[in-house]
Amino acid sequence: MLLVAAAAAVCLAQPHLPDFNAKVIEQVGQVSVLGGQGMQALFKDGAVLPQQTIVTGDGYARFQVSDGSTFEVFPNSKVVFREHLGNLEEILNVTIGRVKVFIQHLNGLPNYNKVQSPTAVISVRGTIFDVVVEDEEGTTLVSVDEGLVGVQNWTAPGNAVLVNPGESIRVYRNQPLAARQIDKGTVARDAARTVEDIMVRIGLGRNRGGLGLPGGASIPGSPGTNGDHGKGGTAPTAPGGPGSTNTGNTGAGAPSAPGPPPGQ
Repeated sequence: MLLVAAAAAVCLAQPHLPDFNAKVIEQVGQVSVLGGQGMQALFKDGAVLPQQTIVTGDGYARFQVSDGSTFEVFPNSKVVFREHLGNLEEILNVTIGRVKVFIQHLNGLPNYNKVQSPTAVISVRGTIFDVVVEDEEGTTLVSVDEGLVGVQNWTAPGNAVLVNPGESIRVYRNQPLAARQIDKGTVARDAARTVEDIMVRIGLGRNRGGLGLPGGASIPGSPGTNGDHGKGGTAPTAPGGPGSTNTGNTGAGAPSAPGPPPGQ
């Protein structure tokens, strides 16, 4: 009896272990997770474990991690979640497609996270930004909505380049980065990204049995969460152009994404 009581006391005294998973908080269309048990359909309230791969066909999903940060995975994308267990700051590795990341500040302090691609390492402290891997060469476009982001090309020599809100930079394989590569003229790209975001929100609204966008007129971004304050998305054109693939998503068994309403 004494041994049982002592063991129970030790268990109660142990600190709560952190949750390193990602929870699905929004989902529409075909979204799957690839892990040790093969490809499985992923739905709202499901979980993605470290080192699993998120694969979208025509679908979209938004995920939340334990510190309140969220990330969105858009159609025709393939993303590894926490690929290296020894470095949990590396939250995503984007193989192809588009993600939008909302890093939550921790009690006003920086929250260091990294997103990787085949060519780039994106370092953040608490900010909102888009990452698009555009082709099989790993060409990566990084666009910042809020905060400051450091971008480094790990396939070429050179220091990181700082990207400010409203700016973007494209990273090419084996080509050193330079500050002059920062693009401030993003109107056309922003418009295309906004259209994609609107269509995703319409699909989410239909899944809930409503019409139009969730939350009324606050269009892209992550409405009402993680400091986005309903601001418009500034993501580039949707992935899935020349060179992009929908690897391994066939037969996931998730429902197809609803099409846009008439006239859209």
